[in-house]
Amino acid sequence: MKTAVYPGTFDPVTNGHIDIIERALKIFDKLFIVVADNPQKTSTFTKKERVGMLKEALKKYNGRIEVEHYDGLLLNYVKSKKSNVVVRGLRAISDFESEFSRVTQSSS
Repeated sequence: MKTAVYPGTFDPVTNGHIDIIERALKIFDKLFIVVADNPQKTSTFTKKERVGMLKEALKKYNGRIEVEHYDGLLLNYVKSKKSNVVVRGLRAISDFESEFSRVTQSSS
């Protein structure tokens, strides 16, 4: 079974998030959606509210998705789900540059 993890704050869930999830489900059998906190941002909604909004918005995919909050390192979450793919959405070139610099820093 092909699995992937889609992390984000989802504060709130947007049509863009839903689009990425639906695209990922065309590639992967199961998608683990992990609601995370960003210490650099003040959340509008609680963790529980964000998880609930995602579950409600995605209920037609219940058998293929799992939505939960996670406080630890993303790497540990991915390993716990026995996955090796992380799905990310990019809004602008600056998002790509930020994601790319994180990857190159972590592999150094």
